[in-house]
Amino acid sequence: MSKRFHLKSVHELSGLRLDQAARQLGQLIAGERQDGQRLALLLQYREEYQTLFLAAAGEGLDPRRWQNYQKFLAKLDEAVDQARALAHSARQRTAAGQQHWIEQRGKVRAFDTLAQRFRARIAYEETRRDQKQADEHTARFVDGARKTE
Repeated sequence: MSKRFHLKSVHELSGLRLDQAARQLGQLIAGERQDGQRLALLLQYREEYQTLFLAAAGEGLDPRRWQNYQKFLAKLDEAVDQARALAHSARQRTAAGQQHWIEQRGKVRAFDTLAQRFRARIAYEETRRDQKQADEHTARFVDGARKTE
């Protein structure tokens, strides 16, 4: 008699959901890394442009060039602020994705435990059944041997 684990399909589904959560988490991590690199690049560019501005200001700038530098630095500051916001959002999405993956992994582990307990119970029942059959066979053999004495 072969018993089957009735939650097998739910167990398999939870495994699929864990795989999906892992893929999504990978994408979120990649997006976070990309946003972080973009922010770092903008910060580096802003630093370099600030250095150019200070060097040019040290040599003397006319008001129009001074204003152009200031406007461009302001635009860079806006871009840096936007990149920081994107990086922050990406970190939050990644954290949520990690939490989702952890929850899915917990569900899979719970079903793994249930399946393991089910298999152990079936093995125990089969062992008991086999032992009972062996005991009955031995008892018949002993009874048959007594009758022939």
